[in-house]
Amino acid sequence: MITCRNVSISTPGQGAGVNSFTFTRAGHHLFGAGLRRMGVFFALMAFVSVCVFGLSAHAQTTNTANEANNPDQKPTIVLFGDSLIAGYGLPQQDGFAPKLAAALKNAGLDANVINSGVSGDTTAAGLARLDWAMVDKPDLVVLELGANDALRGVDPAQTRSNLGKIIEKLQAGKIRILLVGMMAPPNMGKEYGAEFNSIYPDLAKKHQIPLYPFFLDGVVADPALNQGDGMHPNARGVDIIVGKIAPAVQDALGK
Repeated sequence: MITCRNVSISTPGQGAGVNSFTFTRAGHHLFGAGLRRMGVFFALMAFVSVCVFGLSAHAQTTNTANEANNPDQKPTIVLFGDSLIAGYGLPQQDGFAPKLAAALKNAGLDANVINSGVSGDTTAAGLARLDWAMVDKPDLVVLELGANDALRGVDPAQTRSNLGKIIEKLQAGKIRILLVGMMAPPNMGKEYGAEFNSIYPDLAKKHQIPLYPFFLDGVVADPALNQGDGMHPNARGVDIIVGKIAPAVQDALGK
């Protein structure tokens, strides 16, 4: 008689399964019975191995199917930029990231919005930290960089090259991108301004990605909407920016 009792497979979060086998054979010589027991043992081990493989394959297939059948899973949006994204000079709740998350939720899009803004970042610094900033495997990156390049008078050709490399790396990872434009300050001169300001529409067209033309649209140069430095929006300014850009973020995500 062969009894197989409570065969189960251990999985993370569960206790160990019970694997109990009882072999009973009577009326045979010890040596012959031993061989037969060994044969039964190996046959049962093969059976259990097949069961384990089958259960594992089934679990993997089930997980894949669940992912495919769960389109309502919250998307992840990484805001990749400088102090304008980081919320410089503002309480955390008044920054761009939490206000954008709230606006999207009010519009019916519940998303994980991750603030990956670093004050002072240039496009070169952004390119250097891109890999570790993408560990969250976002569905969409809102790419806002270049203001500090313009303030420092960085050669627009270098800014263009850095942004292009960032875009290419994100596209290689199958990540959607919303490119956010910036404009050079007037004191940099017309020639510099024309070359710099053309970077964003050119890159959007080249890489076929959506463009939000100017992050500070509706806020720039308005003292009532900016902090004392005249460059960073205050809480009211952030509200205006979020109200304008939120629909573009939702469209870029395809929601």
